Amino acid sequence: MQCFVQARMGSSRLPGKVLMEAAGKPLLTHLFERLRRAELLDAVYVITSALPQDDPIAEWAVANGVESYRGSEHDVLDRYYRAAQRFGADHVVRVTADCPIIDPAIVDNAVRLARQEAGSFDLLTNRHPITFPDGMDVDVIPFASLERAWHEARTSFQREHVIPFFWEEGQRVRNFESAINYFRTHRWTLDYREDYHLLKAIIEAFPGREDSFTLQDALDLVAANPAIPAINAMHLPG
Repeated sequence: MQCFVQARMGSSRLPGKVLMEAAGKPLLTHLFERLRRAELLDAVYVITSALPQDDPIAEWAVANGVESYRGSEHDVLDRYYRAAQRFGADHVVRVTADCPIIDPAIVDNAVRLARQEAGSFDLLTNRHPITFPDGMDVDVIPFASLERAWHEARTSFQREHVIPFFWEEGQRVRNFESAINYFRTHRWTLDYREDYHLLKAIIEAFPGREDSFTLQDALDLVAANPAIPAINAMHLPG
Protein backbone atom coordinates (compact mmCIF):
# COMPACT_ATOMS: atom_id res chain seq x y z
CA MET A 1 0.00 0.00 0.00
CA GLN A 2 1.04 3.58 -0.65
CA CYS A 3 1.28 6.26 2.02
CA PHE A 4 0.47 9.92 1.37
CA VAL A 5 1.67 12.56 3.86
CA GLN A 6 -0.11 15.90 3.76
CA ALA A 7 2.15 18.81 4.66
CA ARG A 8 2.00 22.59 4.51
CA MET A 9 3.99 25.62 5.59
CA GLY A 10 1.04 27.95 6.19
CA SER A 11 -0.06 27.01 9.69
CA SER A 12 -1.66 30.00 11.42
CA ARG A 13 -0.43 28.89 14.86
CA LEU A 14 3.08 27.78 13.89
CA PRO A 15 4.15 28.78 10.36
CA GLY A 16 6.79 26.57 8.78
CA LYS A 17 6.37 23.97 11.50
CA VAL A 18 7.00 20.84 9.41
CA LEU A 19 10.52 22.00 8.49
CA MET A 20 11.48 23.07 12.01
CA GLU A 21 14.42 21.01 13.23
CA ALA A 22 15.17 18.50 15.96
CA ALA A 23 18.51 16.71 16.30
CA GLY A 24 19.75 18.64 13.27
CA LYS A 25 17.03 17.52 10.84
CA PRO A 26 13.61 18.85 9.79
CA LEU A 27 10.68 17.18 11.51
CA LEU A 28 9.42 16.15 8.06
CA THR A 29 12.65 14.21 7.54
CA HIS A 30 12.18 12.44 10.87
CA LEU A 31 8.65 11.47 9.83
CA PHE A 32 9.73 10.06 6.47
CA GLU A 33 12.61 8.13 7.98
CA ARG A 34 10.12 6.57 10.38
CA LEU A 35 7.64 5.72 7.64
CA ARG A 36 10.41 4.10 5.62
CA ARG A 37 10.80 1.67 8.51
CA ALA A 38 7.24 0.46 8.03
CA GLU A 39 7.50 -3.00 6.52
CA LEU A 40 4.15 -3.01 4.73
CA LEU A 41 4.29 0.31 2.84
CA ASP A 42 5.22 0.15 -0.85
CA ALA A 43 5.90 3.88 -1.20
CA VAL A 44 5.61 7.15 0.73
CA TYR A 45 4.76 10.46 -0.97
CA VAL A 46 4.36 14.03 0.24
CA ILE A 47 1.34 16.01 -0.93
CA THR A 48 1.23 19.77 -0.47
CA SER A 49 -0.45 22.78 -2.00
CA ALA A 50 0.45 24.52 -5.24
CA LEU A 51 0.91 27.84 -3.40
CA PRO A 52 4.34 29.49 -3.53
CA GLN A 53 4.48 29.38 0.29
CA ASP A 54 4.73 25.58 0.01
CA ASP A 55 7.66 25.64 -2.43
CA PRO A 56 10.05 24.75 0.45
CA ILE A 57 8.21 21.43 0.90
CA ALA A 58 8.53 20.65 -2.81
CA GLU A 59 12.23 21.58 -2.63
CA TRP A 60 12.65 19.36 0.44
CA ALA A 61 11.05 16.49 -1.50
CA VAL A 62 13.50 16.86 -4.40
CA ALA A 63 16.48 17.08 -2.05
CA ASN A 64 15.37 13.95 -0.19
CA GLY A 65 14.35 11.81 -3.15
CA VAL A 66 10.66 11.91 -2.24
CA GLU A 67 7.99 11.99 -4.95
CA SER A 68 5.41 14.71 -4.44
CA TYR A 69 2.07 16.00 -5.62
CA ARG A 70 0.85 19.59 -5.38
CA GLY A 71 -2.81 20.54 -5.42
CA SER A 72 -5.51 22.49 -3.61
CA GLU A 73 -4.63 24.17 -0.31
CA HIS A 74 -8.00 23.81 1.40
CA ASP A 75 -9.70 21.02 -0.58
CA VAL A 76 -7.40 18.39 0.88
CA LEU A 77 -9.80 15.63 -0.16
CA ASP A 78 -9.26 16.67 -3.78
CA ARG A 79 -5.51 16.70 -3.18
CA TYR A 80 -5.58 13.12 -1.89
CA TYR A 81 -7.87 11.94 -4.67
CA ARG A 82 -5.76 13.38 -7.47
CA ALA A 83 -2.52 12.21 -5.87
CA ALA A 84 -3.94 8.69 -5.55
CA GLN A 85 -4.88 8.83 -9.23
CA ARG A 86 -1.43 10.12 -10.17
CA PHE A 87 0.38 7.30 -8.37
CA GLY A 88 -2.13 4.54 -9.08
CA ALA A 89 -2.99 3.78 -5.45
CA ASP A 90 -5.61 1.12 -4.74
CA HIS A 91 -5.60 2.23 -1.08
CA VAL A 92 -4.50 5.50 0.51
CA VAL A 93 -2.62 5.24 3.79
CA ARG A 94 -3.07 8.74 5.21
CA VAL A 95 -0.61 10.34 7.63
CA THR A 96 -0.21 14.04 8.35
CA ALA A 97 3.05 15.91 8.82
CA ASP A 98 1.77 16.88 12.28
CA CYS A 99 2.79 13.38 13.45
CA PRO A 100 6.62 13.38 13.19
CA ILE A 101 7.21 10.62 15.77
CA ILE A 102 4.55 8.16 14.62
CA ASP A 103 5.54 4.56 15.34
CA PRO A 104 5.84 2.63 12.04
CA ALA A 105 4.52 -0.44 13.86
CA ILE A 106 1.16 1.34 14.19
CA VAL A 107 1.17 2.05 10.45
CA ASP A 108 1.99 -1.59 9.74
CA ASN A 109 -0.83 -2.66 12.04
CA ALA A 110 -3.27 -0.48 10.11
CA VAL A 111 -2.12 -1.91 6.77
CA ARG A 112 -2.28 -5.46 8.11
CA LEU A 113 -5.85 -4.94 9.34
CA ALA A 114 -6.81 -3.34 6.03
CA ARG A 115 -5.56 -6.38 4.15
CA GLN A 116 -7.34 -8.77 6.49
CA GLU A 117 -10.62 -6.88 6.28
CA ALA A 118 -10.48 -5.81 2.63
CA GLY A 119 -13.89 -5.00 1.21
CA SER A 120 -15.53 -4.55 4.61
CA PHE A 121 -14.72 -0.88 5.33
CA ASP A 122 -14.62 2.56 3.73
CA LEU A 123 -12.30 4.02 6.37
CA LEU A 124 -9.98 2.17 8.72
CA THR A 125 -8.62 4.53 11.36
CA ASN A 126 -7.36 4.86 14.92
CA ARG A 127 -9.07 8.23 15.37
CA HIS A 128 -12.77 7.47 15.87
CA PRO A 129 -12.44 7.52 18.83
CA ILE A 130 -8.80 8.40 19.53
CA THR A 131 -7.11 6.22 22.15
CA PHE A 132 -3.46 6.36 21.07
CA PRO A 133 -1.37 9.39 22.02
CA ASP A 134 -2.37 12.30 19.78
CA GLY A 135 0.26 12.17 17.03
CA MET A 136 0.07 8.43 16.30
CA ASP A 137 -2.70 8.96 13.74
CA VAL A 138 -3.18 6.82 10.63
CA ASP A 139 -6.06 6.17 8.24
CA VAL A 140 -6.49 3.67 5.41
CA ILE A 141 -9.02 4.45 2.67
CA PRO A 142 -9.73 2.17 -0.32
CA PHE A 143 -9.54 4.18 -3.55
CA ALA A 144 -13.18 3.43 -4.43
CA SER A 145 -14.27 4.86 -1.07
CA LEU A 146 -12.03 7.90 -1.51
CA GLU A 147 -13.54 8.46 -4.94
CA ARG A 148 -17.06 8.29 -3.52
CA ALA A 149 -16.11 10.83 -0.83
CA TRP A 150 -14.58 13.06 -3.52
CA HIS A 151 -17.88 13.02 -5.44
CA GLU A 152 -20.24 13.28 -2.47
CA ALA A 153 -18.54 15.42 0.21
CA ARG A 154 -20.22 18.81 0.18
CA THR A 155 -19.10 20.80 3.22
CA SER A 156 -15.81 22.64 3.38
CA PHE A 157 -15.10 20.86 6.69
CA GLN A 158 -15.45 17.43 5.08
CA ARG A 159 -13.26 18.41 2.15
CA GLU A 160 -10.54 20.01 4.26
CA HIS A 161 -10.35 17.29 6.93
CA VAL A 162 -11.01 14.31 4.60
CA ILE A 163 -12.15 11.63 7.05
CA PRO A 164 -15.21 13.22 8.79
CA PHE A 165 -17.23 12.52 5.63
CA PHE A 166 -17.08 8.81 6.37
CA TRP A 167 -18.76 8.90 9.78
CA GLU A 168 -20.97 11.90 9.09
CA GLU A 169 -22.43 10.27 5.98
CA GLY A 170 -22.90 6.76 7.38
CA GLN A 171 -20.01 5.04 5.63
CA ARG A 172 -18.40 1.86 6.98
CA VAL A 173 -15.82 2.95 9.58
CA ARG A 174 -13.51 0.44 11.25
CA ASN A 175 -11.61 1.79 14.28
CA PHE A 176 -8.67 0.12 15.99
CA GLU A 177 -7.71 1.17 19.51
CA SER A 178 -4.89 1.18 22.02
CA ALA A 179 -5.24 -1.14 25.03
CA ILE A 180 -4.89 1.96 27.24
CA ASN A 181 -6.47 5.32 26.43
CA TYR A 182 -3.63 7.87 26.21
CA PHE A 183 -5.46 10.59 24.27
CA ARG A 184 -6.17 12.96 27.17
CA THR A 185 -2.73 12.61 28.74
CA HIS A 186 -0.25 12.39 25.84
CA ARG A 187 -0.14 15.07 23.15
CA TRP A 188 2.58 14.40 20.55
CA THR A 189 1.11 16.24 17.59
CA LEU A 190 2.59 19.41 16.06
CA ASP A 191 0.30 22.42 16.25
CA TYR A 192 1.66 24.90 18.81
CA ARG A 193 5.18 26.06 19.64
CA GLU A 194 5.00 24.12 22.90
CA ASP A 195 4.26 20.98 20.87
CA TYR A 196 7.43 21.59 18.88
CA HIS A 197 9.51 21.92 22.04
CA LEU A 198 8.04 18.70 23.43
CA LEU A 199 8.65 16.76 20.20
CA LYS A 200 12.20 18.11 20.01
CA ALA A 201 12.81 17.00 23.60
CA ILE A 202 11.53 13.49 22.90
CA ILE A 203 13.50 13.07 19.67
CA GLU A 204 16.73 14.39 21.18
CA ALA A 205 16.37 12.07 24.19
CA PHE A 206 17.25 9.16 21.87
CA PRO A 207 20.65 10.04 20.34
CA GLY A 208 21.45 7.63 17.54
CA ARG A 209 17.87 6.31 17.65
CA GLU A 210 15.99 9.49 16.80
CA ASP A 211 13.96 7.75 14.10
CA SER A 212 13.76 4.23 15.52
CA PHE A 213 12.51 4.64 19.09
CA THR A 214 9.10 3.07 19.59
CA LEU A 215 5.83 4.23 21.07
CA GLN A 216 6.68 2.29 24.22
CA ASP A 217 10.12 3.95 24.39
CA ALA A 218 8.47 7.37 24.27
CA LEU A 219 5.87 6.39 26.87
CA ASP A 220 8.62 5.19 29.20
CA LEU A 221 10.60 8.40 28.62
CA VAL A 222 7.78 10.78 29.52
CA ALA A 223 6.75 8.64 32.51
CA ALA A 224 10.29 8.89 33.89
CA ASN A 225 10.67 12.60 33.03
CA PRO A 226 7.46 14.47 33.92
CA ALA A 227 9.00 17.79 32.90
CA ILE A 228 8.73 16.67 29.26
CA PRO A 229 4.95 16.17 29.06
CA ALA A 230 4.52 19.34 31.11
CA ILE A 231 5.92 21.33 28.16
CA ASN A 232 2.64 21.26 26.24
CA ALA A 233 0.22 20.17 28.96
CA MET A 234 -1.75 23.41 28.54
CA HIS A 235 -2.94 22.10 25.15
CA LEU A 236 -4.24 18.74 26.37
CA PRO A 237 -7.99 18.22 25.84
CA GLY A 238 -10.07 19.33 28.79
